[in-house]
Amino acid sequence: MRSLLFTAIVAVSLSSCSDDDDTPVTPPVVADLRTKIDYAKVTTTTPYKALFIDAKGDTTVDLSTGNNRYRMFQGLNYYLGSAVRDSATLDATVMKNMFANTSNPFVDVPSLKIVGATLNSSGVQLKDKTASSKTAAEITAANTYLETSFAAMADASKSVKKAASKGVAGKSGTYLLDAKGIEHAQIIQKGLIGALQLDYISNVLLVKGLEADNKSLVSGKNYTALEHNWDEAYGLLTLSPVYLAGSTDAVRGTSESFLGSYIWEYNKENYAKIQPAFVKGRAAIVNNDAAELKTQATFIRTEMERAIAKAAVGYLGKWKTSTTDAARAHAMGEGLGFIYSLRYASINGADAAFSDAILVGLVGSANGFWDLTPDKINAAADAITAKFKL
Repeated sequence: MRSLLFTAIVAVSLSSCSDDDDTPVTPPVVADLRTKIDYAKVTTTTPYKALFIDAKGDTTVDLSTGNNRYRMFQGLNYYLGSAVRDSATLDATVMKNMFANTSNPFVDVPSLKIVGATLNSSGVQLKDKTASSKTAAEITAANTYLETSFAAMADASKSVKKAASKGVAGKSGTYLLDAKGIEHAQIIQKGLIGALQLDYISNVLLVKGLEADNKSLVSGKNYTALEHNWDEAYGLLTLSPVYLAGSTDAVRGTSESFLGSYIWEYNKENYAKIQPAFVKGRAAIVNNDAAELKTQATFIRTEMERAIAKAAVGYLGKWKTSTTDAARAHAMGEGLGFIYSLRYASINGADAAFSDAILVGLVGSANGFWDLTPDKINAAADAITAKFKL
């Protein structure tokens, strides 16, 4: 009897467990952090901040991190220009300090709306985001490349009152060249367009950065980590509320520098689509639409790389069509900087080996720029055109 009773109790118990296991469990509903945005609201003239407002009516966009780095780039570039503009002797240490934002290197530049104290105390820098998608060895190589150019620029500035010629640093027209005819102001500027802007925006913020949290606000802020990564990318590209607003193929409608300027100049096919791509991508973040977000990120990355590759080929062409040493040297300074930057064009599979081989073929000889020939220029242009399917 006891055995039968125990068997019955076990049977009932097992039956109860089975019923519990079969009951479907409804997962908790997690409310969306934001109200979804209709993509139809995104146009070519939609200001970047316009659609992104929280429940209190406050903007969820903070562009300060990207904009501060942009203005640091402007500040460094302005300092480089003082060699010719003011016949100034430059200091490589000052350039390194601007690069790393150490020792309060930035000063007010009213014409560029740069407030030195704001940049010095911003807590951001250029150096730690330069080549930051790459290996430690490649990051070191990029820093060395730029800092070597800082030193070469400073050394050439001592000869600003001399005329440049083969083996002699000095000015050629309005451009400052080293003894090999290299315009280091352009090497630095175009090198940072690739190593800083292209690499950090395209290969970091719009790749790994898209994996950031989008479910909760950053502590003390009213944006998520993912929202801020996207905002930082936009802020490092432009200071304009509407990038290239009012632009036509003939006239650039906004004041843009660096990568933002060259997208307009060398990607006539798609420059007008960059602003709506950024806004639609930001809306996709609000909507938790990962597929749309990736679509817009890939489009932006592809078109930035296309602009840099076309700029490299374009400046090689200007060497061939220019009629003075000064114009040819300036074209090559820009071209060499863009060719260096091709190593960050990961969508197209370019790398340091590809970039360096072209650079060596162009100016790897003893006299650098002064040894250039049409055959060297053509070989470089052909390699880039084939690689990027231009």
